[in-house]
Amino acid sequence: MLASKNSDINLIVSEKRTLINFLSLYTIFSIIILFFVSYMYYDFEKSIMLQQERFKLQKQSNELISSLKRLHVNFEDSDKFYPRFRLFNSAIYDSNKELIFSTLKNPKVNLDDVIYTNHKFIHFIKEPESYYLGARYVLVESKDSDEWLLHVRDNLIIFILVALNVMVFGGYFLSKLFLKPMRNALHLLDNFIKDTTHELNTPVSSIIANISMIDAASLEDEKLKRKINRIDIGAKTISNIYEDLTFTVLNHQIMSQNESLSIKDISTQRVEYFKILADAKNIRVTLHVEDDFSVVMDKKKLSKLLDNLLSNAIKYNKHSGHIDVTIRDRAIHVEDSGIGIESEKLSYLFQRYSRFEKSVGGFGLGMNIVKMICDEYKIEISVKSTLHVGTKVSLMW
Repeated sequence: MLASKNSDINLIVSEKRTLINFLSLYTIFSIIILFFVSYMYYDFEKSIMLQQERFKLQKQSNELISSLKRLHVNFEDSDKFYPRFRLFNSAIYDSNKELIFSTLKNPKVNLDDVIYTNHKFIHFIKEPESYYLGARYVLVESKDSDEWLLHVRDNLIIFILVALNVMVFGGYFLSKLFLKPMRNALHLLDNFIKDTTHELNTPVSSIIANISMIDAASLEDEKLKRKINRIDIGAKTISNIYEDLTFTVLNHQIMSQNESLSIKDISTQRVEYFKILADAKNIRVTLHVEDDFSVVMDKKKLSKLLDNLLSNAIKYNKHSGHIDVTIRDRAIHVEDSGIGIESEKLSYLFQRYSRFEKSVGGFGLGMNIVKMICDEYKIEISVKSTLHVGTKVSLMW
């Protein structure tokens, strides 16, 4: 197999989740800050506008009070009417805040404020020195031109666009800083794997080659047979770990040599290969072929797929347990009587470097490799596990 490109570090699911949580929190705080600053600016501009309008409205209220005074003095004159003005509307209220008379366009008022905006109108309230016509509160109303609001809107649009750009670049910079320690750790781990695979290559190849040349069945010394058997077990274990490390270092970008393969033939070969490892723990491995079928895959990748499932089934199994490999309905089911996996941990099963049982060796690469191969060949994978009962992994084509 040849590598199509060099390895590149990808964030695993937990790191992506951490990054998403950080960016979500950053976004929420950014929006809150933008909203707060925008509201403060709006309120500031509104206060300036009201302050400017206040002098004009105060002059108009004085004009209204003068007219009310003249009307009050000449109240007996039947020709006198409540004063009306072209530039503003008005209303008068008694000491109980009950309406006496009004020409307002917007009758909803708040007599507790001095000046405020009310649905495109500005209201100004003043208390005259004398209660002319029983009026304790005099209110004048002028139309809000909305020019200041349009000015505020345009400025806020520019401000928000600039602020969003600054926050996006700031968020990107903070994300880079946030991810740097994790990426450094992953680089160190991947570099360690590269160095390990490089150093393992020669001794692993030598051990496997020499073991394959020994015919253990012809040996008469039982102690020597057991020693050779243990060496064979160790060699196959190291070989499987070495292949996982090599696959990971190459970033799973392998130039596949796809061909039509019999699932029965490959499964039989891999079960036979791992038989010596299973025998060491007195584990019974049974292959049931109910319906053989062919798939178009790279032979080494299909072998690696089954190797990791069988290796895990042996590694996490109980002493004198069993493993059932069943082929039917274009699917392979590998079921063991092992220690099982807690349901809440199943979602982390395919993450790289995930290990749920620290007492068992390995780098936590096997199931990650299984998932990568399944994704490449569109193989559906499902895992069912019960703690202290066992695990069943199904591959469906």
